[in-house]
Amino acid sequence: MPAKRHEDERAVLQELARLTVDDDAEIEEDSSFLRPGLPRDILRKLRRTHWVIQDDLDLHGFTGDEAVAQTAVFLAEARRRGLRCVRIVHGKGLRSAGREPVLRKRIRKLLTRRDEVLAFVEPRGFHGGSGAVVVLLEA
Repeated sequence: MPAKRHEDERAVLQELARLTVDDDAEIEEDSSFLRPGLPRDILRKLRRTHWVIQDDLDLHGFTGDEAVAQTAVFLAEARRRGLRCVRIVHGKGLRSAGREPVLRKRIRKLLTRRDEVLAFVEPRGFHGGSGAVVVLLEA
C-alpha cells in the first residue's frame, strides 16, 4: 500500500477523533460559509456554479458517524487529486426520525472546521438545493 495513502488515512482518523469531542456545538447560519478574509463575491460565484463541480459524494443511507467519516475521506481524496469544487449531497432529512436534517448539520459543521474548505453554499434546486452543499477547496 502506498505511503501517501497511509498518511491520508491517519490524518482522517486524527481529524475524526478531534471532531467527535465537541459534536454538539451549533452553527447559527449553515446555508453558507466563507473563510474570514475572503471576498464575499466568492459565495455568489459558488452558488451560480462559476466553478465546475468536479466530483460528488452522496451520503443518502449513511448514519451520522458514517457520513462524517465518508466526508473526511472524500475531502482528503479531493485535495490529493487537486479538485477545486465539489458537491456533497446529504439529503433533506425527510426519512430520518422527526424528519430532521441530521446529516445536513453535521456535514456543514465539519466543513467549517476543515482548513482546505474556503467556502460552501447551499446550491440552487437543480444542484440539490437544501439537500446538498457545494464546496470550494484550496487550490
